[in-house]
Amino acid sequence: MAKMYHEDGRVETYQNSRVEHNRSSSTSHRDSWLGNFPKSSNGFFNQEYRSSERKKAASGEFTRFNFNVTIGAVLFYGFLMNFLICKYMSSFFTAMNPIVLVIGYIICVIIGGLMSAKSDNPIISFLGYNLVVLPVGAVLSVCLAGVNPDLIIRAATVTAGVTAVMLIGAMAFPDIFRKMGRILFFSLIAVIVVEIICMIFGVFMPTFWDWLVAILFALYIGYDWAIAQEYPCTLDNAIDACVGLYLNIVNLFLRILSIMERRD
Repeated sequence: MAKMYHEDGRVETYQNSRVEHNRSSSTSHRDSWLGNFPKSSNGFFNQEYRSSERKKAASGEFTRFNFNVTIGAVLFYGFLMNFLICKYMSSFFTAMNPIVLVIGYIICVIIGGLMSAKSDNPIISFLGYNLVVLPVGAVLSVCLAGVNPDLIIRAATVTAGVTAVMLIGAMAFPDIFRKMGRILFFSLIAVIVVEIICMIFGVFMPTFWDWLVAILFALYIGYDWAIAQEYPCTLDNAIDACVGLYLNIVNLFLRILSIMERRD
């Protein structure tokens, strides 16, 4: 702001355009380097933004990479437990009454699945995951008793390869896999109904049936992985995602093993 004094005593004020231009440029420059940083009535330090960041950290949320690594680690734990049960406790579960084993397996898997799905506490979810993993290991120890170890290794290797392919496919084409949910669900229901009927009437299923079911569970692996990528990156969600993935991989392994046994 500048003043001009006239001879008759009048005083005029006017703005210095250069000063205002510099002030405007400074403000514009400041806004440009601030970019889209959240602003609030508190000025430069946005209290609301910092509060939301603290809440995110407090909720246990971490990066997508760490989220996926956690899923892999929890799955590895499950398969390691299965291996140890099959190696050291096979004779114990083989001697058990099969009806008691199956009923206990069903009850534990249902309870474990519900615990994992309903809880937001990662410790409780992990306990639920164990209630799925350990009974499955017991059943596997009976199913794999007497099977050629080389055949088991080959089936496990093929299962790992198919699983890796489906995970890569789900990451490359997530939208395609997410749209498969309804089709896969009704297909699984149909498989369960058909196999129960065949079991009751003693109908022997041909090899192509194992191929169809193996394809179904392979697609389910891709579907569950694509859905898991939509979850918030928390430890609890990582554990929850493992329950479905684990069961899909185990079922895929059993079907591949069945196909290899029939071929050999």
